[in-house]
Amino acid sequence: MKEKLLFIIGRIKAGRVQEMWIQTKWIYQYVRRYWLIMILYTLLGMFTSVVSLGSSLVSRDLVDIITGHQTGMVIRTFCIMIGLGIGNTLLYKLSDYASSYISMKVDAEIKSDIFEKILVTDWESLTNYHTGDLLTRWGSDASNISGGVLNFLPNLAVFTFRFVTAFAMVIYYDWTFAVFAFLGMPVSLLLSKTLMNRMVNNNKKSAAMGAKMSGFNQETFSNIQTIKAFDLIQFYVEKLKGFQKEFIAMRLSFQKMSMGTSILLSVVGMLVSYAAYGWGIYRVWSGSISYGTMTMFLGLSGTLTGTLHNLTSLVPSAIGLTTSAGRLMDIVEMPREDYSHGEEVTAFWEKYRSQGIGMEIRDMEYAYQNGNQVFAKASLEVYPHEIIALVGPSGEGKTTMIRVMLSLMQSQGGEAVLCGGPKKEEDGRGGNSMEKIPLTPATRKLFSYVPQGNTMFSGTIAENMRNVKPDATDEEIVEALKLACAWDFVEKLPEGIDSQIKERGGGFSEGQAQRLSIARALLRNSPILLLDEATSALDVATERRVLKNIMRDSYPRTCVVTTHRPTVLEACTRVYAIRDKKCVLLNRDEIDEMVRGF
Repeated sequence: MKEKLLFIIGRIKAGRVQEMWIQTKWIYQYVRRYWLIMILYTLLGMFTSVVSLGSSLVSRDLVDIITGHQTGMVIRTFCIMIGLGIGNTLLYKLSDYASSYISMKVDAEIKSDIFEKILVTDWESLTNYHTGDLLTRWGSDASNISGGVLNFLPNLAVFTFRFVTAFAMVIYYDWTFAVFAFLGMPVSLLLSKTLMNRMVNNNKKSAAMGAKMSGFNQETFSNIQTIKAFDLIQFYVEKLKGFQKEFIAMRLSFQKMSMGTSILLSVVGMLVSYAAYGWGIYRVWSGSISYGTMTMFLGLSGTLTGTLHNLTSLVPSAIGLTTSAGRLMDIVEMPREDYSHGEEVTAFWEKYRSQGIGMEIRDMEYAYQNGNQVFAKASLEVYPHEIIALVGPSGEGKTTMIRVMLSLMQSQGGEAVLCGGPKKEEDGRGGNSMEKIPLTPATRKLFSYVPQGNTMFSGTIAENMRNVKPDATDEEIVEALKLACAWDFVEKLPEGIDSQIKERGGGFSEGQAQRLSIARALLRNSPILLLDEATSALDVATERRVLKNIMRDSYPRTCVVTTHRPTVLEACTRVYAIRDKKCVLLNRDEIDEMVRGF
């Protein structure tokens, strides 16, 4: 017997109850800051219950007065009843206000916190989730928690208090009516137990399907141009209808089960009410109670039955809350990036601000999570006032190397460091004597980055520039635009730097958007500039002008360029070709041959 009991306890701990408890504690970390207002909300709910019970007593007296023809008491009792009704309404409104306040505050806090945690989550782990799924979790799941948080502990306390006080009143006046309040309880409990697992599975499937549809919509709207170009409009419309059909079928299946359960509970409720009504008639007919008392009992019986159902309905609410919490916990409990070296990086930058900062990668090893190895013993170096190029076919690792430099991806071996000042003589161990700090997420503050594709945000040109340097003057913005060869077209715009940029750089050509992106990176004035195919949409002449401007700039900038176009290479200090998972330093003859063969 003991072993069986321990086995059952173990199953409970390992099962859904334990999981829900962990998720509930996670929700509590956000809710606990509002415990005073939640206590107020709970007390308001309890006081509303007391007022409702008072109204039941007054209703009883009013019926007894009327049936006993005690006309002198009617007006006073009727006025008391109206006063209680108005008081009850005011209490409900205050309760609604408290509920809205808590929901909005918790919603804002959860979303703000989750937003920040998503941004500092390990980038490579985060890429396992579709953007649409992240948006659904951040938006819908957070709102589910904030909107339903009052349907949990506070309402549990309020409904329990309401049930106990109503039950106590029934017992006080006639205990026989209490029996009817419990007639439907076994059915409610049995159905709740049956529904629980189905609700959990349905909530998870609904959330997953919602994320799938959100991702589909997001990708579709982001790629309308491609869809139109391939004449895929009807294909995507049919695909959406397929998702909708699947979602509707899943929801209807659960709805049928819920409807059947609801009908059964309603039938049980009606039978209980009719039984209580019949019993009340009998008690009045036998002279045991008055008409007013029967009316009060019928009202209290309905209150007991309704409150019992309310308590039962907290089960799906709790399941919905904890399911949403579990989906958010999946995100926020992923590995975080380490920004603990921020002060060290700032001090390093202050020390070498005037000289610049270089970068060295020695014998670097990197493989993706799927086991695909990209680099093995790869090495390169770059120092202030230098531009180095990474060349090679697509898929060989140029962008991966940039991501390693930005610590978006962590190498599994070797050394990746920043070094202070220009290159110094090598020491006797094969390295140089420069001060070094390892590349970490905290060192990103020393980088400016221009990735492939269009990365401009909606807003004005000036707003885009000031995203990276909020205190930038108009003159500084114009100077950065000139360095990136973007001022040529910006100054011709009617509103200049205050001209609007549409979503994803709309309103500008790819080449113009690239030059704006480069200007934004230059404005940040970081010691290291990374250009990942950032000049691919420029003509050769403009591309060379941009790189020469960067080189002529007196700022001690270190620059890394990835490119498919060998025409850039003449402006570079060194060129590395990515071959056989290594960075091979090319000599001048090899570079000239690449340029001629382009």
